[in-house]
Amino acid sequence: MRAVRFHRTGDADVLRVDDIEAPEPGPGEILVRLRAIGVNFIDVYLRRGSYDPGPLPAIAGKEGAGEVMALGEGVDQPAVGERVAFFDAPGAYAEQVVIRAERALPIPAALGWPVAAALPLQGLTAHYLTHTIAPLKAGQRVLIHAAAGGVGHLAVQMAVLAGAEVFGTCSTADKAARVSALGARHVIRYDETDFVAAVLDETDDAGVDLAIDGVGRATFEGSVRATRVRGHVILFGQASGEPDPIRPRALLGSRTLTTASLFAYTRTRAELLEHARPVLEWAAEGRLVPMIDRVLPLAEAARAHALLEGRRTQGKVILDPTGDLAG
Repeated sequence: MRAVRFHRTGDADVLRVDDIEAPEPGPGEILVRLRAIGVNFIDVYLRRGSYDPGPLPAIAGKEGAGEVMALGEGVDQPAVGERVAFFDAPGAYAEQVVIRAERALPIPAALGWPVAAALPLQGLTAHYLTHTIAPLKAGQRVLIHAAAGGVGHLAVQMAVLAGAEVFGTCSTADKAARVSALGARHVIRYDETDFVAAVLDETDDAGVDLAIDGVGRATFEGSVRATRVRGHVILFGQASGEPDPIRPRALLGSRTLTTASLFAYTRTRAELLEHARPVLEWAAEGRLVPMIDRVLPLAEAARAHALLEGRRTQGKVILDPTGDLAG
């Protein structure tokens, strides 16, 4: 089978297509024929060596969607032929991949392959951020940074579905128009406006009930200041770098801070499905629409990484291992 591997860490050009032996599922595993593959920044970090990629050469990728081809020992579900998606299976940039059966997400019949591959990582992240740590209720106010980004644009839609009043930050006029179209009531151009001042002005100095921050150093302290007393701040990423050390009482006062990762909220199958089912169902019903920037052939994985690293995408990049998807 074809697989995109890197034999050393480095720039995007270390990715290359190799012909290798197809994997076989072991106990508790299933073999999946990939139909669409999601490209994420964690793939970039592993390829660069920012995170330990393990033994090399390594097949890139962790997210995708496809059909079950074979079952390992002890597995009876999902059945052969069923459509599944996943976000945490090493080796996804390939024609076939082995995943743990308990991590397979059933795909609704109405969902196409690109959308099914675009949602697992970012969609489930947006769901636990809006529905688990401090579940949003109708009428509450939420600040979502990078609201046009991969997680952000989904979190905005989920917050709107919950009936929340959304404050979304972004950096360009095009992104601002997109965030507004998603239903955010207040769109803040952080390149032009102090987002803390804008939030406090719109809330009569009260602040939001919840701030969702995946940016980190550039926004973290402002997120706290924009959050009301006894409100909640969730720090789930650090796109601008890790926040500086703080004196908790001096900065937070009577506010709650949670640092969070999707993997900590999907440890069991029950937790995994608790987040996956509504996300995939909303998408199948057209109530949640992920942005897909483009679909590229599997052989163009290096180009996909270069586009992602260069911030030249607006939405998800999908790799096509079969040649059947519309580009």
